[in-house]
Amino acid sequence: MTKLRLEAKTAVITGAGAGIGHAIALAFAAEGARVIATSRSPFEVPKPIEARILDVSDREAIAAFADEAGDVDILVNVAGFVHAGTILDCDETDWAKSFEVNVTASYRLTKALLPGMLARGYGNIINVGSIAGALKGTPNRLAYGASKAALVGLTKGIAADFVGQGIRANLIAPGTTDSPSLDQRARDTGDYEAARAAFIARQPLGRLGRPEEIAALAVHLASDESAYTTGAVYVADGGVTM
Repeated sequence: MTKLRLEAKTAVITGAGAGIGHAIALAFAAEGARVIATSRSPFEVPKPIEARILDVSDREAIAAFADEAGDVDILVNVAGFVHAGTILDCDETDWAKSFEVNVTASYRLTKALLPGMLARGYGNIINVGSIAGALKGTPNRLAYGASKAALVGLTKGIAADFVGQGIRANLIAPGTTDSPSLDQRARDTGDYEAARAAFIARQPLGRLGRPEEIAALAVHLASDESAYTTGAVYVADGGVTM
């Protein structure tokens, strides 16, 4: 029998109500992990995945969650917020929310769970960023791109600080991935079919990414298969930045 890659590991995954986060929760559970999946709104996941409501922009809620979660081996920060617009369309509230959800939430969760990881001599942090901002400029994604670029710095800083203490930190930078949030952004344009076609037309592979493809990469980074990897940015974008 093939050994499950995440057997006996406990993983926390934010933004697991739909899309990439949901796919990662399912993939981790299939590989034997105890999965604590979180989302801001009520959601459903199959047992034995544990569903918890968590608003990652709430400092006190994060602290309470970390105390309740106990020993955590793997933290996957997926929850995100996409603000649409240039710098002229981005007021300070939009800017602050982008950084609160896309960067500060990962900082707070990591800071809350890292002491336990250090005490056990093992910890694995995976941040889900984007090619936007981190690897390329993307029109009408100023605040999103800036915050996702900052997430790269956070990831690499954590990796560098704790590389000798059993802690690994890596970042996945997806390109355009099919998800309920992408669907909603297409609907918000007022011409869903045209917007979907435009998203697809930008992809050199001729299609959108699938959440399951990003989840497969997350499994690799969460497992001992990637034990020699830390501080890395893994790009999965269908060739957009090649």
